Amino acid sequence: MRVVIAEDLALLREGLIRILQAYDFEVVEAVDNGPSLVRALDTHRPDVSVIDVRLPPTFTDEGLRAAIDARARMPGLPVLMLSQYVEQLYARELMSDRVGAVGYLLKDRVSNVKQFIDAVRGVAAGATMMDPEVVAAMLARHEDDEPLRALTPRERQVLALMAEGRSNAAIAARMFVSEKAVSKHSNNIFTKLGLQQSEEDNRRVLAVLAYLQS
Repeated sequence: MRVVIAEDLALLREGLIRILQAYDFEVVEAVDNGPSLVRALDTHRPDVSVIDVRLPPTFTDEGLRAAIDARARMPGLPVLMLSQYVEQLYARELMSDRVGAVGYLLKDRVSNVKQFIDAVRGVAAGATMMDPEVVAAMLARHEDDEPLRALTPRERQVLALMAEGRSNAAIAARMFVSEKAVSKHSNNIFTKLGLQQSEEDNRRVLAVLAYLQS
């Protein structure tokens, strides 16, 4: 699986390269600034990219802008964004095209190698992988919305896990319930939020997150 990395901190960039290579990813290029990232994405069209939100020269949202622009030219280009802090605006902008194959993780998650690799693979496969802290912030922001107030605590838990990109099986294992129970909770969530059901898990997650960011 071919990967492009964009990270301005040399130590972290080298760490990302070594981790990914250890798990049989091919790092086709690793860059440290926004313009180089744009060129690398256009040149390689990688299977997945791991990108720092803030890159030179502006150190604001250079990486995010490059990723969004690249996905406009190459719809569905898989990108996993890394950020030092929870920025709901970044997550919402990243998901605005509703195509999927996106992820948003805090940099602290990289230290959990399995979690990080699972996120990279999930995004490459077309899933939406959101950091639990980002999901919690989104839910908290909309907790007073009428439809969300209609959800039971169990349904809110399922909603949060769905938004992290977890499958029904993974949610069942996490909550120590059956997949049938998770499916029932999911159907209730869609009904209460007025969202159409989908057979495609990623579309389901995107629909839920689209509601949460409205």
